[in-house]
Amino acid sequence: MNKVVEIKKPNNTFLQGNFAPVDEEHDAECTDVIGEIPQGLNGAFLRIGSNPVFVKDIEKYHWFDGDGMIHEVHFEDGKATYHNRYVETKGLKAELEAGKALWGGLNSMPDFNNPLGFYKNAANTAMVFHNNKLLALWEGGNPTEVTLTDLATVGEVDFDGELKHAFTAHPKVDVETGEMISFGYNMMVPPYLSYYVVNKDGVMTNNIDIDLPKGVMMHDCAITANHTIFLDMPVTGDLEEAMKGGPALRWDPDNGARIGVIPRHGAPEDVRWFDVSIGFVFHTVNGYEEGDEVVLEACRSPKTNVVGADPDTKADSNDTPYLYEWRLNMKTGEVKERFLDKEWGSEFPRINDNYAGRKHQYAYCARISNDASSAGMFNGLIKYDRANETSEHVDFGPGRYGGEAIFAPRDGGTAEDDGFVICFVWDENEETSECVVVDASNFSAGPVARIKMPGRVPYGFHAAWVSAEGIASQA
Repeated sequence: MNKVVEIKKPNNTFLQGNFAPVDEEHDAECTDVIGEIPQGLNGAFLRIGSNPVFVKDIEKYHWFDGDGMIHEVHFEDGKATYHNRYVETKGLKAELEAGKALWGGLNSMPDFNNPLGFYKNAANTAMVFHNNKLLALWEGGNPTEVTLTDLATVGEVDFDGELKHAFTAHPKVDVETGEMISFGYNMMVPPYLSYYVVNKDGVMTNNIDIDLPKGVMMHDCAITANHTIFLDMPVTGDLEEAMKGGPALRWDPDNGARIGVIPRHGAPEDVRWFDVSIGFVFHTVNGYEEGDEVVLEACRSPKTNVVGADPDTKADSNDTPYLYEWRLNMKTGEVKERFLDKEWGSEFPRINDNYAGRKHQYAYCARISNDASSAGMFNGLIKYDRANETSEHVDFGPGRYGGEAIFAPRDGGTAEDDGFVICFVWDENEETSECVVVDASNFSAGPVARIKMPGRVPYGFHAAWVSAEGIASQA
């Protein structure tokens, strides 16, 4: 695939500027570098996002609707190459064959007669590397396997037919056991929540349904060494409105907010629920156990207007997420919760993935601009030191905006922050894209390398890192 279909006169923010799709797939060496690419950085930095080929209704198009495209910067021996490819899903192939859009998207009435599904599995949201496979994820359907480093699409994965429901965009991999912990949610019809564990060999060993009072949007989860953590937050499904072509989501504070904790290999009746303050969480930082407490860190906002769920929510402190902590006492049932940062809003939190489910010291977040002229944009990065309750910042500079940054361990590194923080940055002044590399152990010094991309990299969603050893394991 080399071209996207031309989208004429897009009167839609998600089709303009650096949100707009790109129309080329590249394979190019990156020779324009400010600074120096570290020798200890070897592997693939991957970032997935929305890049529509067809749009049925330009005015109703939502950023979450576009076809998945992966942008990869491959690091090897102090050099970098760039590749980008569509995830060639069944839905995209069907639309290419038809020569038009076959789905309307999240702001349109679901296509209940489409044999490929009410909504298109765009495989555009996140990625996970597990059992030597790279999976592109979209939380309404099956994962899609993609190869490294050519980014060729293999096809959907159903774990030998065991996957009966949707699969989250945010599974967690426990590096100590090799297990991948996942779930799927359905906002309209029960079972509203299904929970899965996939062992290190890719076999689904747990597959249970968990009762919820209502169907809710549950975008992320967290794990500890022994438990899985669910978030029952007040964004519920609205089937009646969806049937009319309106928003399928509704901000529903009457639903309450609670956090569920289940033993990793537990049964539905083993879930313990803890009532917490009303709010919403898109993304968790991490979970861990400390004494009798299960601790969860996440980016939490008081409310949200995701996909039109609450038109009264204003784009200000009402829906700005801030780093937050819950402590759930498994013995007494007591809940303690607090802000970890009240000054800077942040999102897309990441850690050194080797610490998933274990107590971490460092977290890396995309910093939300406090400037009214760039509200909601990510104008820098924050490194949180949780042990010392301090933070360091990297500012991208005027007119420069980024997104999620991933932590890549340095070859042979042993300390938690011995590695690099990597993300894409769009420079509105020069209209160029860069891959920015920051030494995590010398964070506030800023980028050690700014790698100019041979083509524009649109704003996207989530990132992943696959080491050189992981890439070799696919051979």
